Amino acid sequence: MSLDVSPALLEQAERGEVDEKEFVDCVRTSLPFAWDMISSLVTRLQVDGGEFADNTTPPPDEQARGQLLRALASDAIRGALERHFGVRLAFQNCHRVAVFPLDTSSDERHTRFTSIRGQILNQSPVLRDC
Repeated sequence: MSLDVSPALLEQAERGEVDEKEFVDCVRTSLPFAWDMISSLVTRLQVDGGEFADNTTPPPDEQARGQLLRALASDAIRGALERHFGVRLAFQNCHRVAVFPLDTSSDERHTRFTSIRGQILNQSPVLRDC
């Protein structure tokens, strides 16, 4: 899954620094499933409050799954999304994405979510090939 980089954005990168807002917009338009999922989780966290908001529904198809994996596996994309939305992202498998507030109120929950134990407890034979 690749980003659909405009000629203007590519030219920016070739000249030097890239405007992060333009990069985030490129991510938004290139990876709409991932963007919508993360955006909806951020909204849920803001509206419902709590320590975190997460998704437990598998993507509808392989293209959507690929978008999610691309967004969260790339340090540049993930970091830009965290800065844009003002959250910490956590990822356990092909669809278990969570957003945590930046403040320290959810540090313990974030540590549990991203722990080895949390990873093992989130496994299932159904998810073996995701």
